[in-house]
Order: sequence, then structure tokens, then C-alpha cells
Amino acid sequence: MGTSNFERMIQLADDVFAVKNDPDQLDVNQDVLDQLRRIHPATVSEFDDGHGPVAWVLLIPTTLGLMDQFLNHSISEKELYEQTPLDAAYEAIYLCSAMVLEEYRRKGIARQLTLKAIDSIRKDHPIKNLFVWSFTIEGDMTADTISQITSLPLLKRL
Repeated sequence: MGTSNFERMIQLADDVFAVKNDPDQLDVNQDVLDQLRRIHPATVSEFDDGHGPVAWVLLIPTTLGLMDQFLNHSISEKELYEQTPLDAAYEAIYLCSAMVLEEYRRKGIARQLTLKAIDSIRKDHPIKNLFVWSFTIEGDMTADTISQITSLPLLKRL
């Protein structure tokens, strides 16, 4: 039997982000997913083709102060997640990650998942900014497109 979609998604995350070798990155596990959902239910999105996940999107709504600290390298991605308070008025959304299996890319899946999640978060919070720390050209392009569609300014960690 071949590798499952879930196993392929885990491998893709390891290949792209190499989080096991970078303690400043958010290492996503079940506890992290549960906490993200407590921050807002739309933080975690998945597209399943009927045979398991083929796309995952993670967003972190947070405060403008934490966004600024992250963008100027005062705090890490992991610290951004850990310091984001529950039940706050979030004004920024960190486009944390979007992963799509290769054969499903360029179909707009990540874009649609992200737009739906942002729309849901905006119903509950006065979002003023998006921000991103891109690892790939595709990720950078998708973030730019999301910013244009939502009319939210996009700030980038360099």
C-alpha cells in the first residue's frame, strides 16, 4: 500500500519548514492545534479529497503589538503563538502556513481555504493587517494575492 495523504502532508511540512531543526518555529502537534482552535475556530483549515488531507492552512489571529515584535525579530514564531492571548480583540492575522500536495497545487485550494478562514475571523475581530514569513516563492505569491483580495495590507518578515 502507498503512502497516505496524511503521511505525505507530514513529510511535506518537514521538508518545507524543517521545524525540528529550528526551535524558533512553531512545531505543530495536537496540543498546538487545540490551542489555535481556542484562539479562533477558523485558524486551522483542511481540504480532504475523500482519501485524506491534500491541503492544510494555519492562521494565527493576534495583536498588532505582537505582529510588530515578530516582524522586527524581537519574538520568534513560537513566541508569537505562545504570547497570543485568548479572548482578545485581534487586529492582525499571521499567515502561518499553507501546504498543498504537489498534484493539487495551482488549483486555488490554499487561497480559498485562507480566504474563508480570514472572512470568518473578520466577523469576530477588527482585522487591520495580514503578515507573513514566507518560505517559498509560491507562499509569497499566495500571500500577495490574499492581501489584494481581502484589501488588507500585507507585512512581511524578512
